[in-house]
Amino acid sequence: MKRFQLLIVWASLTLVCLTACVSPQRKAQKTPPPTQPQEPATAQTPAAPVNRAPAAEQARAMPPSPPPPQAAPPEPENLARSFARDAKEYRKDAAKHIYQKFPHKIYTGKLPPMLKAVAVLDVVIGPDGRVQEMIWSRPPSHVPEVMADIENMVRHAGPFPAPVHMRKVVYTETWLWHSSNRFQLDTLTEGQK
Repeated sequence: MKRFQLLIVWASLTLVCLTACVSPQRKAQKTPPPTQPQEPATAQTPAAPVNRAPAAEQARAMPPSPPPPQAAPPEPENLARSFARDAKEYRKDAAKHIYQKFPHKIYTGKLPPMLKAVAVLDVVIGPDGRVQEMIWSRPPSHVPEVMADIENMVRHAGPFPAPVHMRKVVYTETWLWHSSNRFQLDTLTEGQK
C-alpha cells in the first residue's frame, strides 16, 4: 500500500514539474501579452474568397448583345412632278432636272465641232421618279470613263420628276461630251460651231 501511495505522489510531482518546465515560447503562444488587447474573432479569421455566381460569370464572358436593328429612315417624298403626256415631253423635264443637279458639269456656249464622245442612253423612270433601268443605244465604248460618269450622274440625279400622266416612262437622251469632261444634253444644247 505504501508503494501505491509513493507511486501516486511521484506521478503528481512529475506532473507539477512538467507543467512548470514548459518553454517560455510555448507560454507566449498560449497567453497573449497583457499590453495588447485581443481583437474580435471575426477580424482574426481570414475572409473566405467570394465565389461569383455562375450567371454573373456567364454574363461577363458573353459579348454584349448588338443593339436591335433600327428601321431605315423613310425616304423623302419626291415632290418633283412632270405633267408630260409622252416620252418626248418628259425628256425636256428630265434634261432640266439633270442640269439643275450638275450645274458645274454643264459646258456653256456652242460646242466645238469635235467632241470627246457622243453617247445615247435610254432611261427607264418609274411612277415615283426613281431610275429603274439604263440601256445604252450608242455607248461611248472608246472612253469607258465617260460611260461611267454618265451612269453615275443619272443614278445620283434621282429621283427624277415623277411622271404624273404615265405609269412609267422610257426616254432617250443624247449626251454631247466635251474634252474638258463637261457636257450638254441634246435636248438643251446651244449647238455646235
